[in-house]
Amino acid sequence: MNESTSPPVVMPGANAMQPRIVLWCITAVAVGLSLFQLYSAGIQPLGLFYQRSIHLALIMLLAFLMFPAFGPKRKRGVLGWGIDCLFLAGAMMTGGYLVFNLDAIFSRAGFWNDTDILVACIATVTVLEASRRAVGFGMTVIGLLAIIYAFAGPRGELPWLGEWMPGILEHRGYTLDRVAGQLYLGQEGIFGLPLGVAATYIFIFVLFGAFLESTGAGKFFIDMAYAATGRQRGGPAKAAVLASAGMGSISGSAIANVVTTGAFTIPLMKKLGYQPKQAGGIEAAASTGGQIMPPLMGAGAFLIAEYTNTPYLEIVKVSILPAIMYFATVYLFVHIIALKQGMQGLAKSELPQMRQVMKDGWHFLLPLAVLVWLLAMSMSPMRVGYYAVVTIIAVAVLRYALWYFFIAPKQGQPVTISRTKGVVWAGLVKLVQGLELGARNAVAVSMACAVAGIIVGVVGLTGLGLKFSSMMLAFSGGNLVLALVMVLLASLILGMGLPVTASYIVLIVLVGPALTAEFGVPLLIAHLVVFWYSQDSNVTPPIALAGFAGAAIAGSKPMETGFQAWKFAKGLYLIPLFMVFNPEIIVGGPVLVVVWNALIAILALCAFAAALEGYLFTKMSWLPRLAIGGAIVGVFYPSLLTEIAGVVVMIAAIGANWSASKREAQPVNS
Repeated sequence: MNESTSPPVVMPGANAMQPRIVLWCITAVAVGLSLFQLYSAGIQPLGLFYQRSIHLALIMLLAFLMFPAFGPKRKRGVLGWGIDCLFLAGAMMTGGYLVFNLDAIFSRAGFWNDTDILVACIATVTVLEASRRAVGFGMTVIGLLAIIYAFAGPRGELPWLGEWMPGILEHRGYTLDRVAGQLYLGQEGIFGLPLGVAATYIFIFVLFGAFLESTGAGKFFIDMAYAATGRQRGGPAKAAVLASAGMGSISGSAIANVVTTGAFTIPLMKKLGYQPKQAGGIEAAASTGGQIMPPLMGAGAFLIAEYTNTPYLEIVKVSILPAIMYFATVYLFVHIIALKQGMQGLAKSELPQMRQVMKDGWHFLLPLAVLVWLLAMSMSPMRVGYYAVVTIIAVAVLRYALWYFFIAPKQGQPVTISRTKGVVWAGLVKLVQGLELGARNAVAVSMACAVAGIIVGVVGLTGLGLKFSSMMLAFSGGNLVLALVMVLLASLILGMGLPVTASYIVLIVLVGPALTAEFGVPLLIAHLVVFWYSQDSNVTPPIALAGFAGAAIAGSKPMETGFQAWKFAKGLYLIPLFMVFNPEIIVGGPVLVVVWNALIAILALCAFAAALEGYLFTKMSWLPRLAIGGAIVGVFYPSLLTEIAGVVVMIAAIGANWSASKREAQPVNS
């Protein structure tokens, strides 16, 4: 197929019903967006509103091209194209109006004219519709409810609605001009901090992950995990845990992690003897942990850094121990099930060899090393992401060039002009694929952040955050544990309709002030707790998104797989509690105190896994399981004597289980 007739680069998830011209447009806009982000990240940084408005305009253009008005399974038709053309124009107007009129808008300083308000209304509607298509209806509904709430009050556009508000939620109400200006023309609405982080840090790291994925890093991490653990008991499941830790850190999406690594790990787990629901649940729990695994922790880590004014490197540092604790818990669950069911590992001949894996893919570690090194040098995360992308491209080109010019000729593949042209063309296609995949992967998170900006803007305008804090204090009766349970339930409910990043933003705006001001939780820990709890919609029924993805691959029932994922991911609930009651592992303290807290936390999580599964070295009766449950509560309680008592009880229960296994192993005398 020659160059003039070759098809556009179609990435995974592209709609097969899209006309060829639309696919070309998607590729052009996606590549243009990625190149713009690279330019502004590493060559010429732009002003706040220029960066965010251009980013949002291109993201929305991509969203309306990728997702037709009436869904992916129906052709657009005349009506669909008419609607989409209107919204495409709205997307360009949303960004273009600010870019070309920014100085004049600043000079008006709050005294907006009719054109400002009209464009603000068009922009808000366009953002909500783009979010509906790219993120889901739930996000759009919450954004609409926030706007309606802003109008509800005696001085607002909907005074009658204010009469139905509970007293604690009442406010004065605001006019269309005030709400539209707040949402579009200020720094606390659509173009606020969430979109700012998405348009800078998040996109560039999503692009970095896309290049790693398109150049084969996923297979490298999976092969490395299999080479390291494949021969152990339950080897494929342990490989799933390790591979998901590596891949999830890159992809930033639990569902994408399940789909990529699960395609390899779940069939092998089933082959080894894991039940289909167990295989899908293990993969879902491990994949969810990828978003809390440094150095690339998903979008939330960058938002935490901005909201708390903490360097991103510091967020990475304090997240290492909790991430290790989480994956250690999942890993132990996997090991216990393997022991319980008498599983063995895979044969050496069925596994990749670590030496060969490293020989074939060592270059994937270089960009990660560059990334960590530059972060340690206190460079801006956006600039770090830029150099990481440049590094992965340069390393891939250099490695392939070495193979093509030096190794291939020795294997009887001479260098010729025609072959060189083919190689260069293939390399350019690969480059375009990486640029397009990065932009596609960023659409959902950027639109979620844009609508989250609407919610944040309304919260700031109406004072809803303080009202919510008062309600939270009243309902919990000042009890911190009850308050954290309320946060957990709220995160689960929000997670049914929102992606993780949006759920985190909405929750932290509403409950963050209460956790810090009313309950005395340190700011960074409050954000980490909410961020961790925001992950639970991936593994908690009835809406366990990652669990359902695992069920589809495993061929198991979605709800059964979701409950298995929920069981394996218990670290998501326990580790944030430990952060709150033992803050030294996050905010620091004397070395001995930090080491002690880290050790007892890992011991408690391992003991919890054994008690929940009812097995460690041998079957565990109900009495030691109940004793371990009480001991875990003691370990979490911030008192040294109580912690020591809890540790003693757990060690005694585990020791008794070990002794029982030794007695069972002794031969019976005839």
